[in-house]
Amino acid sequence: MTAPQAPQPKSDLPREFAFIRRHFAALAGPAALNLRDDAAVFLPPAGREMVMAVDAMVENVHFLPTDPPDLIGRKLLRCNLSDLAAMGAAPEGWLLAFARPPHITEDWVAQFCTGLAQDQAVFGLSLMGGDTTSTSGPLVLSLTIVGSVTPGQAIRRCGARAGDGLWVTGTIGDGALGLRALQGPAPLPDPTGYLAQRYRLPQPRVGLPLYGMASAAMDVSDGLVQDAGHLARENALHVRICADRVPLSAPARAAGEEWLQTCLTGGDDYEILFAVPPEQEHQLLSHPYLPTRCGDVPVTRIGHFEKGPPCVSVVDGAGRALHFKTSGWSHL
Repeated sequence: MTAPQAPQPKSDLPREFAFIRRHFAALAGPAALNLRDDAAVFLPPAGREMVMAVDAMVENVHFLPTDPPDLIGRKLLRCNLSDLAAMGAAPEGWLLAFARPPHITEDWVAQFCTGLAQDQAVFGLSLMGGDTTSTSGPLVLSLTIVGSVTPGQAIRRCGARAGDGLWVTGTIGDGALGLRALQGPAPLPDPTGYLAQRYRLPQPRVGLPLYGMASAAMDVSDGLVQDAGHLARENALHVRICADRVPLSAPARAAGEEWLQTCLTGGDDYEILFAVPPEQEHQLLSHPYLPTRCGDVPVTRIGHFEKGPPCVSVVDGAGRALHFKTSGWSHL
């Protein structure tokens, strides 16, 4: 006969704090003070400037309810890491606001935290703190990323000059095509799941060594054309993009010309778009791959900055203007 089990003592913690302790305590680093205080205490690395950004993801807007919870956690962290990468900053930590609706189960949260733990190890950072609350609407996740950079070496959106080349890392369009393939019905084949994986798990270019080469930079999250427009306005210059030079993956090329607008305006790329003065381009031309924390990444010259109205023009291989219904994703 099995001996009766002693009753487990009930926790005297309020439900919210028990929830935090159960799921998030293992992610916390020293700055979090064991998630027991009102705020984190963080000593920046000696001789470094702080770089901070915040980004939110909302269910049915930035991810699908059927997406795996661990990949949602990883995407949330990686989207914010991409903002640091664009400025040449190294990650130090992060804070999370978690608005939980009734349909998000304990198992879902556990898987979500498993994904976060996996990428914390990859990118070398830890949880500093945050907030949890409930909501009757969709799941809402807001992450604040904390990074650091050598003083004076943060790469900003402004700084480009007429004649600078426009370059981009990796490939463009995979994330937007992946979303279309997942949403269906659409005549967009994705037999290997490559495009869907690129949508669900972007690759932030953390560690990209652009200081000293790039005069301006930003990450591509809302569509290549739209984000190039931000660079145009910030630098009061015209940006010309050659569509046939934009790097596409093999699955994106296989989708066909009818998906070109989606590739150039769909967003969810999380690549780095940057300006390079002519005198610095030899460094990139001699090294078509640049190192990042997750391996080498190809870089491609797709256009240039010129004097003119601060907007973007896209041309085909023959120099003919291409026109799209939209330039990218609008948040409002």
